Amino acid sequence: MLNIVIFGAPGSGKGTQSDNLIKTYGLFHISTGDVLRDNIKRGTELGGIAKSYIDQGQLIPDDLMIDILANVLDTHKEEAAKGVIFDGFPRTIAQAEALEQMLQERGTSVSTVIGLEVPEQELIERIILRGQQTGRTDDNMETVKNRLDVYRNQTSPLQAFYQEKGLYQAIKGTGKVEEIFADIRRAVDAVK
Repeated sequence: MLNIVIFGAPGSGKGTQSDNLIKTYGLFHISTGDVLRDNIKRGTELGGIAKSYIDQGQLIPDDLMIDILANVLDTHKEEAAKGVIFDGFPRTIAQAEALEQMLQERGTSVSTVIGLEVPEQELIERIILRGQQTGRTDDNMETVKNRLDVYRNQTSPLQAFYQEKGLYQAIKGTGKVEEIFADIRRAVDAVK
């Protein structure tokens, strides 16, 4: 199994590059953001809880995210047989440790962590533009700044966590999508 964590700040291109990874490697994609937005749209209990955190630019509590992820993995075993792209998860060291345990219980592990590195000003511009194009209500300036603060304080320590394990591969996340993906592909092929 090829299990890839795609890592980066909001607006770094995780979704775009995940699509390229899916097409190239036939992996199952789990975007926690998509899962949460779907639950919000459907008005589920989880969606209501998630919306209260997302609207404030905060992370969903670890135990809730871990339960969601385990459910998605267990209900999509066939689709995930070749491997999984984890997009937007983990976001904390506790989540990373829980992911390790969850994968270990299923006889697999994280293969590599692709870290999309993009300067903050470009992230802000990308997210605001995305909000204008898609109507995503969480892509406004106030929420964006909160999300980037949360990322810096809670999520960025994961880079060191995965570097210590020898799994983190830094990828320059600026430039043409195709060129960024060529770098990602070289990184992934090196661990296959």
